[in-house]
Amino acid sequence: MKTNVGGIERILRIVIGAVLVGLAATNTVGWWGWLGVIPMITGFIGWCPPYAILGISTCSMKDKSPS
Repeated sequence: MKTNVGGIERILRIVIGAVLVGLAATNTVGWWGWLGVIPMITGFIGWCPPYAILGISTCSMKDKSPS
């Protein structure tokens, strides 16, 4: 698995996922809040299956030009 989720997006996925799980755990939102586990996992591992299928990558590209 090649990393296809960039740094800032990884942080956002983890934070948003944790908030959703926290809200679900405190019964603030319904069962759907537990779906926050999915962005948390993809944020931690840095790989998103739909991105791989669609050929999307939010990772920054290294400058490959000769110096």
